[in-house]
Amino acid sequence: MLGLLGIVFVAVGILISVSLHEAGHMGTAKGFGMRVTRYFVGFGPTIFSRRKGDTEYGVKALPLGGFVKIVGMTPQDEDADDKRAMWRFPVWKRTIVMAAGSIVHFILAFLIFWGVAATAAMPNPQNLGIHAEDPLTQPAYIYVADCLEPDKEGNCAVADGPAKTAGLATGDKITQLGTVPINNYGDLVKGIRSLKSAQPVDVTVMRNGATQTITVTPKEAERAPIGDPKGAKEKVAVMGIGLDFDPALPTRVEYNAIESFPVGASLMGDTFMRVIEAIKKFPEKIPGLWTAITGGERDPESPVSVVGAARIGGDLAKLHQWPAIFAMIASLNLFIGLFNLLPLLPLDGGHIAIAWFERVRSWLYSKMKKPDPGRVDYYKLMPLTYTVILIFGAFTVLTITADIVNPISLFK
Repeated sequence: MLGLLGIVFVAVGILISVSLHEAGHMGTAKGFGMRVTRYFVGFGPTIFSRRKGDTEYGVKALPLGGFVKIVGMTPQDEDADDKRAMWRFPVWKRTIVMAAGSIVHFILAFLIFWGVAATAAMPNPQNLGIHAEDPLTQPAYIYVADCLEPDKEGNCAVADGPAKTAGLATGDKITQLGTVPINNYGDLVKGIRSLKSAQPVDVTVMRNGATQTITVTPKEAERAPIGDPKGAKEKVAVMGIGLDFDPALPTRVEYNAIESFPVGASLMGDTFMRVIEAIKKFPEKIPGLWTAITGGERDPESPVSVVGAARIGGDLAKLHQWPAIFAMIASLNLFIGLFNLLPLLPLDGGHIAIAWFERVRSWLYSKMKKPDPGRVDYYKLMPLTYTVILIFGAFTVLTITADIVNPISLFK
């Protein structure tokens, strides 16, 4: 039941976000005096509608988004001769109207991140441990693994690693390996891997405020390269330890409503950069989606559709991770907002790019004392527009198919 609730919650959250996106276009267009004739939530047959002034508001049967009709978005539209047609307004006003949808997404994302920070315990920035952006820079507090080597099914193939056998304990801070000082976890990993297996080494640790030295004899095992968990594994010396948190500091902290503003801004900024990187990597992720559909392993970092996001929301709900569900909805808002600003038709960013291209071109021609070539002919851009629609449509179908036949699951 919780899983279904999580799925519905994410789906409704996305629907509300997209509906508010269209409301952003409508509100700014009306504010500038443009004529707006329709605003609907959903697609397909109309369930309910009501006209107020120039605008018909309503709900349609298929809750797959929403739309707004602004009269005369381009000079080639059938209603372009209307005195309040959008194309007649200054370029800065048209820019605000077209960007308003994305701005709404950014505002929603910030409010959600702020709400999460104000109502849920957050990771302590002074004690991030394995959750740090770069764990290798964290202080070398360790946990001692009960299993040195798991098998393919996840069961323990080799128990009691060298660290546990020697007497190292979870919460110890390693300060020296042999004669080499250890300043962070990266130093520790590099130091251990530079050792020879079966050769004892003195490990200096801080435990309960006291320093002690414990002799550990590393073993040989296969590990991925440092900083590249998906790289080819090689045989190196290991001790059976990992990065832990500082036991003297809380791993979670709480913020009040005021303190949560900078925390929410920080969360938004970090997510913003990750979304940009994800958009850049879209082309290279396509082969992985095809592999997932044809029976291969699904990359947990591959793109997901609304279907995949909803299923992940269901998994998070089963784990009672409601703050994570809200954070995911905030991330989706950032993604939708940024994606819509790409300078490609039929996206909002494409209309903005053309508006400013016309403005700059007119300015340049006026400086050269040449006749203004006029407005861009959108009909000539239709082949490019259809190509973009085809590519994005194919990618959407591919992603939805992967989310159905080989979904990303938190329980795999």
